[in-house]
Amino acid sequence: MGAPGWPDFARSTASTERNLMVLTQSCSMSTEMAGIHSSDGTKRRSRDANSSQRCIIIGFTIHSHGQGVSRMSHGKRFATRGSGLALALLAVLLTTHPGCATNPATGKRQISFVSQNKELEMGKDADPAIVAEYGLYGDSSLAKYVDGVGQRVGKASHLPDLEWHYRLLDSPVVNAFAIPGGYIYITRGILAYMNSEAQLAGVLGHETGHVTARHTAQQMTQQQIASVGLIAGTIFVPQFRPLGGIAAQSLGLLFLKYSRDHETQADELGIAYATKAKYDPREIPATYATLKRIGERQGQSIPSFMSTHPDPGDREVRTRQLALASVSSTQGDLIIRAPEYRKRIEGLVFGDDPRAGYFEDNRFYHPDLAFQMILPSGWKTQNLPSALQAANEGSGAMMQVTLGSTKDQSVTPAEYVDSLRARGSVATATGRTEQFRDFPAWIGTVILQGQGGQSEFAAGFVRIHPGQFLEVIGQSKAGLANDEIYQSIRSIAALRDPAKLNVAPDRLSVQPAKRTATFATVWSDFGPLAIGVEDGAILNGMRATAEVQAGTPIKIVTKGKGR
Repeated sequence: MGAPGWPDFARSTASTERNLMVLTQSCSMSTEMAGIHSSDGTKRRSRDANSSQRCIIIGFTIHSHGQGVSRMSHGKRFATRGSGLALALLAVLLTTHPGCATNPATGKRQISFVSQNKELEMGKDADPAIVAEYGLYGDSSLAKYVDGVGQRVGKASHLPDLEWHYRLLDSPVVNAFAIPGGYIYITRGILAYMNSEAQLAGVLGHETGHVTARHTAQQMTQQQIASVGLIAGTIFVPQFRPLGGIAAQSLGLLFLKYSRDHETQADELGIAYATKAKYDPREIPATYATLKRIGERQGQSIPSFMSTHPDPGDREVRTRQLALASVSSTQGDLIIRAPEYRKRIEGLVFGDDPRAGYFEDNRFYHPDLAFQMILPSGWKTQNLPSALQAANEGSGAMMQVTLGSTKDQSVTPAEYVDSLRARGSVATATGRTEQFRDFPAWIGTVILQGQGGQSEFAAGFVRIHPGQFLEVIGQSKAGLANDEIYQSIRSIAALRDPAKLNVAPDRLSVQPAKRTATFATVWSDFGPLAIGVEDGAILNGMRATAEVQAGTPIKIVTKGKGR
């Protein structure tokens, strides 16, 4: 938990259904994405305020299965609509949006309901929401290094003059993704599994290819044709968004899953861009082999790389063939830079960072913010960069904790609630101030305005530091679990226990093999580590039974402190 905002519950429970609202707007010559927010949190209107608009709302559902793999299917509401209506709506779209655009990567003309200018606007609007949702990694030197490699690849792409942005996210999830307008995101989680700068360039080149080939625009266009709608974002409880102002619609861009054809093209473009940037593309196939092994061992999870980038088939073999063909037509030395890459990722945080909050049973500790709280027993919980979440399916209950702030450090909890009401974040608020063991607070109920109208929530606003407030809201069926929510709010207290405060994350370290032996034996020579031998073998792109020469650099994961 870190940045302000109210994220969705889309990944909080398995085997449950999440409703999506899919909206389209028909206006003038280009499609405006319904509900996309500007950086100041206000909805953008179409360019011509007097133009006629058509808004079609269609029900969709996301189903979560097993390890959290989400699949999308048409809801019954959509299925009962006749094909005649769908054809009529398709005809409207084709007549009101006769847009044809040239694909920068292929040079071919294609139907597109999303202009290139609109893509730039979408990326600019979505970037702050994604950064707020996932957080940026705190090592500025490593982030600058990643951006530098990305810029080199971007300059070698079909859009060298585009303003490219390569962000390093503070997430343990092994993934990389792109959104329109030149915004590429890569997690620290996937950095740990790569072994050279050339591999990094390959992943960034792949995501750059998704942008230059306009794959998101194609997916949006295809979904408009097939479903007469745009995915606006997964929102379990729409009213949970307003206080933080995160654009849920912007985050919905992340759920536009690429097709296998798109993946094939991005693989080709990624290798082409990396090679043109003078990186050795023969390093790239190993990345896909590692990603496949991670998926097989851990199971898929949203948003993992393989869940959003489906394997078009024999990816490692095909990319190796592409790499060899690319090298055969390239002159001059090619860059690998394995030693420099290993030096750059030395000390990289591996897995979850307890400094940003961790659980022990139903107790939550946040060392950096120096507070603790007790969540209701038996509730499912998760800690995201933007919020702490808890839910109980049985009682239909849920709650969220986020961090708010004020410039005026003298603001009281009651004044903070008044400011939320004054700016329209809260419609009404009824409650009273209380003094907790360590903190002043406001406890009561608030009315929030959401897509489905107004809803009432149990709420608490706790000042944990001058100018910093924990914003807690919760809801349950018929209010049956509201007492548990209020008890949890009142459990918030200062964290003073040194054993809980002075924790540290597991970190990556590169050490030479002490002797020539199998990887499993070499691994055991390093003593107790944070991960086992099989995970260590995947981390290094090796097999546990493979022979390793003495002195070979081996990535290990050292245990953090206090956990």
